[in-house]
Amino acid sequence: MTSLLPMSESPLRIVVAKPGLDGHDRGAKVVARALRDAGMEVVYTGLHQTPEQIVEAAIQEDADAVGLSVLSGAHMTLFAKVAALLAERDAKDIVVFGGGIIPEADIPELDKLGVAKVFTPGATTTEIVEWVRANVTAH
Repeated sequence: MTSLLPMSESPLRIVVAKPGLDGHDRGAKVVARALRDAGMEVVYTGLHQTPEQIVEAAIQEDADAVGLSVLSGAHMTLFAKVAALLAERDAKDIVVFGGGIIPEADIPELDKLGVAKVFTPGATTTEIVEWVRANVTAH
């Protein structure tokens, strides 16, 4: 079966991941579904993923972006590790964004570490989808 989309309009590929020991994934699943409903190809990695597993999945899936969800308070460590591992694997073109319970004061440091966008509680799925469309390009 041939694609109805020209190559330049192939859908974005997004890996949505839950790093660390946080077991609450409802938000990640809601975001994954919203991105999928918006026409993107989405791979949800499931709970309790290590940064290494997430980066490997992103590279294997030829992802354009990785969306991380952290509610455990370990966002500084986990987001930073994913961004660093992508850089080590020569995959800095994969955009890292995320959300969860993240204090506003931590967002500038996350930006410095390579996280393109952080969505805090109250962000709508429409806002997330629109940001991804405006800031992520297909490889």
